[in-house]
Amino acid sequence: MSAPDKDILEKVVEWLSYADDDLRLAEHTLTMTDCPYHSIAFHAQQSAEKYLKAYLVYLRVDFPYTHDISELLELCAKEADWTDMLQDAEELTIYAATMRYPTRGEKVTEEEARNSIQIASRVKEIVRNALIQKGIKAERDI
Repeated sequence: MSAPDKDILEKVVEWLSYADDDLRLAEHTLTMTDCPYHSIAFHAQQSAEKYLKAYLVYLRVDFPYTHDISELLELCAKEADWTDMLQDAEELTIYAATMRYPTRGEKVTEEEARNSIQIASRVKEIVRNALIQKGIKAERDI
């Protein structure tokens, strides 16, 4: 693959920045009194989704409008050897929509919220390391 152009790099950095923001928001929300665990799980899912989409942007892969982590991992797997390490991230998909609305009746527990942050943090680490290995400085100042 040829070196990504400046436009691609800027888009990757923007996706990573939004993913970082979602993860920071999930982590911060956990410090609240009477915190909304469903919101933590939602933002952790959004974070993981955006990290994977950042990698796909780097690859110049058009991805569908989806919140399905499994589908995004499949797309990444065509060019990446690390996706097997993130199979548990698929469990975050449910938090993309079903936990945002009160009609579903299911509650996210504190343990599930903490686990969702751990998974999203691992997605962050693996995707950022993959980009670094490809020579991409994954910071806002590209």
